[in-house]
Amino acid sequence: MYGKTVICLTFVIVFLISCSIYIGTVDLRSYFFPLLKSSPVPSSLCATDRVLRVYMYDLPRKFHVGMMNSRSSDEEGAPVTMENLPPWPSKPGVQRQHSVEYWLMASLLYDGGGGEEREAVRVSDPETADAFFVPFFSSLSFNTHGHKMTDPETEIDRQLQVELLEFLRQSKYYQRSGGRDHVIPMTHPNAFRFLRQQLNASILIVVDFGRYPRNMSSLSKDVVSPYVHVVDSFTNDDPPDPYESRTTLLFFRGNTVRKDEGKIRVKLAKTLAGIDAVHYEKTVATPTNIKISTEGMRSSKFCLHPAGDTPSSCRLFDAIVSHCVPVIVSDRIELPYEDEIDYTEFSIFISMKEALEPGYLVDQLHQVPKDRWVEMWRRLKNISHHYEFQYPPKKEDAVNMLWRQVKHKLHGVQLAIHRNRRLKVPDWWRRRR
Repeated sequence: MYGKTVICLTFVIVFLISCSIYIGTVDLRSYFFPLLKSSPVPSSLCATDRVLRVYMYDLPRKFHVGMMNSRSSDEEGAPVTMENLPPWPSKPGVQRQHSVEYWLMASLLYDGGGGEEREAVRVSDPETADAFFVPFFSSLSFNTHGHKMTDPETEIDRQLQVELLEFLRQSKYYQRSGGRDHVIPMTHPNAFRFLRQQLNASILIVVDFGRYPRNMSSLSKDVVSPYVHVVDSFTNDDPPDPYESRTTLLFFRGNTVRKDEGKIRVKLAKTLAGIDAVHYEKTVATPTNIKISTEGMRSSKFCLHPAGDTPSSCRLFDAIVSHCVPVIVSDRIELPYEDEIDYTEFSIFISMKEALEPGYLVDQLHQVPKDRWVEMWRRLKNISHHYEFQYPPKKEDAVNMLWRQVKHKLHGVQLAIHRNRRLKVPDWWRRRR
C-alpha cells in the first residue's frame, strides 16, 4: 500500500513540475545550466514613457560659459552647477537668438526643485544614459571668436573644435555608438564650420538645413529648433476686439540685403511699395529697433517672414510670441516640433513665386475672414509657450519640447546602433543611394 502511495505522490509531483515548466513559472535552466540563464534586459526608452536620461560631458568652461564673460577663466571655479551658472545677458541681439545651446545646458543643470514636469533629466552615470549632451557653445564661439571669418581670432574657434573632436574620440561612449546618441547644438549657420562634417552621425540641434549638405544633416536624425525670440513676449494681449485693435495689415522690419533665398527681401520691398496698410522697412538689429519692431508686431494682423541667409530666421518666432499671424515666404523652410504642431492652424504659407506676383500676397490676406484670423490669433496664444526659452525651465516650454524631439530621434538611433553591431559587410542601403 505504501508503494502505491509513493508512486501516486511521485506522479503528482512530476505532473505539477511539468505544468510549471510548460507555463513558464519554473525555469530549471537557471538551476542546472546557469550559463544559459538570460541576462536582464534594460527597459527600452522606445517602449516606455519615462523621462529621457541625459549624460552631460563635463567640459572646461572655455567651451561654454567661459565665452559669456571675457574676464572669465577656467581657474575661476569648479564645474558649472545650478548655483554658479551665469545668467544669459538680458540685452537682445544676434547672440541671444542663437543661445539655444545655453538653455539646453541650463535645463540639465536644473535639479527640478520647482516640481515642474520635465522631458529630460541629467544622470551622473553614463551607463544609464539614453543620450549624451555635448555642451559646446559652437554658435557663441563663432560670434565671439572672429565673427567676420577673416579675423585672426577665428583660429580660437577652430582650435576649440579640434580639441572637442579629440575629446569625443577618446570617449568610449562616443566610440560605442559612433556618436549617434550624442546631442550637439549648432543653431548658427556657421557654427562648427571648420569640422562639422566629422560629426554628421550625431543628433544635431539646428534651426534649418540651409547650409548643411544632405549627407550630414536631415530631418530623419536631427532636431529643428526655434530661434530664441528677441522681442518681448506679449503677455497681456486681451483686447475686446483683437482684430480691430491691430491696424496694420502686414508688417516687416529687418535687413533686406541677404544671401541665397534671402535675396527675395529686396524684391518684396519693390512689390509691396506704396500699398496701404503694409509696413515694409529696412533696418538693422539694435536695441532701439527691436523695441520699435515689438510695437509694430503687436499692432499688426500679419507679420511677413521671408527667407533670410538661410530658409528660417528669428523673425518667425518673434511673430509667434507677438501673436501676429506669420506669413511665411520660404520654400525650403523646416519648422520646429512639426510632428506635434500643425503650423497651418496659425500661419499663412505663400510660395516665393506667388509672393512676387503684383498684388497677390496682399489680396490673399484681405481674403482671410475676421473670424478665421481671430481663430489663428487664439491658436498663437495657446502655443506661444512652446517657444519660450527660460530658466528654470517650465512644462512644455522650448527646451522641454526639444528634449522630447530628441527622444523621438533615439528610436532611429537605436536601430542604427543595433544594425551596425551585427553587420558583417558594408551597409547595402548606403550603397544603393
